[in-house]
Amino acid sequence: MIEGAGVPLAATTSGSGPDVVLVHDLASGAAPLDPLREALVADGHRVVVYDRRGYGGSGAPEAYRATTIHEQAEDAAAVLRALTDGPATVVGLGFGALIVLDVLVRHATLVRAAVLVDPPAFAFVPEANEALAAERLALEEALRASGPGGAHAVFGGTAAEYPRAALADYAGRASWSPSRHELRAIAVPVAIVATPGAPAHVALATQRLADHLPTARSADGVRSAVRPLAG
Repeated sequence: MIEGAGVPLAATTSGSGPDVVLVHDLASGAAPLDPLREALVADGHRVVVYDRRGYGGSGAPEAYRATTIHEQAEDAAAVLRALTDGPATVVGLGFGALIVLDVLVRHATLVRAAVLVDPPAFAFVPEANEALAAERLALEEALRASGPGGAHAVFGGTAAEYPRAALADYAGRASWSPSRHELRAIAVPVAIVATPGAPAHVALATQRLADHLPTARSADGVRSAVRPLAG
């Protein structure tokens, strides 16, 4: 356990070699990242995985209903300071990719390289409004029918087990609105992974974000992206 931005965070480290930190998605938790963690350890990396606030063994504020990308980035920065030896390669999946980007903007010295998987950077995609409106409607209907546990019907993952955290993440997703200047100032190498099954509006957001990152390059998967970045 380490102290995040006002909450305890449960983290694990495994392997040896260059540090790689994994930041999980909305409605996920750290446990589903075990196969990726094991693969990266096999590749010769020391891997840090943590449950974000409200998931797994990590704490959350009382009446936890909302979070922000800034708050999540402060937690991630605390993990990086406590559990890595110098700048690390940081991998963010989905919502976690936005967190990594905010760390790059506000805590750049903690990161040597980043991998962003399906980043939902909808601030750059006006065309996503229709899909996002449909998602909100589905969520409202699920909550009316089943209460907070109904988030599972929309988000899947471990939302049924951690509905407060999933709903807080969902509210926090729209809190991230970086300037193009901030993104263009990111100097570390960034690999962007667009998964084949991503919805069209997420794929478009991934592409638009890449256009604003001068050091970005495309990668086929996390494992192949980490190898040249982490050393």
